[in-house]
Amino acid sequence: MPGREILAARGRDWLVDASALAGATIADVEARGKHLLIKLADGRVVHGHSGMTGSWHVYAHGQAWQKPEKRAALVIETSEVVVVFFSPKQLEVLSPDGFRRHRQLLMLGPDLLAAEVDIDQLVFRFRRHNAAPLGVAVMKQTICCGIGNVYKSELLFLHNLDPFAPVAVVDDDALRDLLDLARELMHFNLQGHKRTTRTEGDGGRLWVYGRRGEPCYLCGSAIHLTRQGDAGRTTYWCPDCQPAAVGYELARPARNEAQQRRRPPIKGCG
Repeated sequence: MPGREILAARGRDWLVDASALAGATIADVEARGKHLLIKLADGRVVHGHSGMTGSWHVYAHGQAWQKPEKRAALVIETSEVVVVFFSPKQLEVLSPDGFRRHRQLLMLGPDLLAAEVDIDQLVFRFRRHNAAPLGVAVMKQTICCGIGNVYKSELLFLHNLDPFAPVAVVDDDALRDLLDLARELMHFNLQGHKRTTRTEGDGGRLWVYGRRGEPCYLCGSAIHLTRQGDAGRTTYWCPDCQPAAVGYELARPARNEAQQRRRPPIKGCG
């Protein structure tokens, strides 16, 4: 798209004046986690934040859309493609000055999906938050961009890490491994299929996310759900595969007697 002229644009009037984009030339397109920046040659920037439900789609002219048009907040047409932003959390057109001073964008850390990522620098950034619980820190977009709620729960499970223990209990090598796996899974899921972290053939795409009360694929214990952090984001975890870090047992929710006894049969274990 860089170098292409916007031939036409339309969208929800209460979000952006899409018609004002027509005639502009696209200078660059940059992703920062769930933020996408379409930079125009005149200095303006189309800023979209996908949140949990938003998504950008690129179609050939005449190609059927995968989502209903009523969910389209912005449609941009060039000579080659039609770009559609569905169900955004945030959508705005920034002036050059507004972009330079945008507080939210200025605070974002490096993007995990960038072509080149300095993992050691990211580990250093995590160390500034050694007192924060792992389940909160890995989602801090000020440390690095890209890890959302689904990846948070899946990554901590895959590395057998206690979501309620502080970052300080994890050594640098373990943090590097966590970030490397995050990049691997996120790149894998750019292929357009439903988000997947588990590839066994029984249909279970995710290890723990969205599976509260269901048996863990590895040990059979019931998957738990707890809300963490000031925003109360959901953390899914297995109490046996992710044992409490030594000395931090009180930081995690206690299991009641019924939960301790429950050991459902393992289903679909890979």
